[in-house]
Amino acid sequence: DLGLRLARHGYRTELMHTATFEEATARPWPWVRQRSRWLKGFLVTWCVHMRRPARLWSELGALRFLGVQTLFLATFSQFLLAPLLWSFWVMPFGIPHPAADVLGQGVMLALIGLFVFAEVLNLGMAAYAALHSGRPGLLAFVPVLPVYFTLATAAAFKALAEFVMAPFYWDKTQHGLSPALPSAARHTAPKAVGVPRASVTPPPPATVPPLASTGS
Repeated sequence: DLGLRLARHGYRTELMHTATFEEATARPWPWVRQRSRWLKGFLVTWCVHMRRPARLWSELGALRFLGVQTLFLATFSQFLLAPLLWSFWVMPFGIPHPAADVLGQGVMLALIGLFVFAEVLNLGMAAYAALHSGRPGLLAFVPVLPVYFTLATAAAFKALAEFVMAPFYWDKTQHGLSPALPSAARHTAPKAVGVPRASVTPPPPATVPPLASTGS
């Protein structure tokens, strides 16, 4: 939310060339709770800034406006709508899919090809990240990522339910459960690939009025 507000006032933020040795959540339910908080934050941020879409478009421009939809809305909706994609797994077992009669065989084959390409791309990026971060041992876990991320769908539905029924509730994540990282490893950051240095570029003289507080 803060980064988007800065962008709406003409600022540009970038990532720091560093690594944070944050303890990963290694148990299923705490993982779901943590991701539900993150996804709920994405949803709340999108809803807040999309209250006036025309104003957001004028302040960000067309390209960055589309970026907001991709980063905030698509991050949430991809997990919420994942069960629709899973339904296509019935087809290899000879069970007809309801969409086949509506879309036609050609479109269905194109969609299946797109799904397979996207999944191969996702796994390839995960493998690339494992190799170039100096952790080749993580390659063994890359093939199970499609199963791993089914937990994110549970987190998305949990986030949506809380968004409606408990919008001001935010799950907390318990830390201090994993063994401490060796001190030598704490000072050895993984090799970064194409990560820019931190900077904030000041904007030209701003004419945009301050945004009202949202309480989010």
